[in-house]
Amino acid sequence: MGKGYGEGPAAEERYEALERGENGVAPERPPERLGVHGSTPADPAKHFIGWLGEVDPDALFASGKAWGISIVRRSAEP
Repeated sequence: MGKGYGEGPAAEERYEALERGENGVAPERPPERLGVHGSTPADPAKHFIGWLGEVDPDALFASGKAWGISIVRRSAEP
């Protein structure tokens, strides 16, 4: 008779991980923020311009100070 889901290889790996002290909880991720990326006359390659909320991407684009703007989720830690 075949093994059920709770008795198969995945369950065996989980039991072994518990024996090694792994609790199955993912490590805490660093906090993330939304960063504004784009190109500027000083640096035409796409780069980090500033944090959303501190930099207004619509105003940058409308003024012509930046183009190719995108909002990217990134780590808030340096």
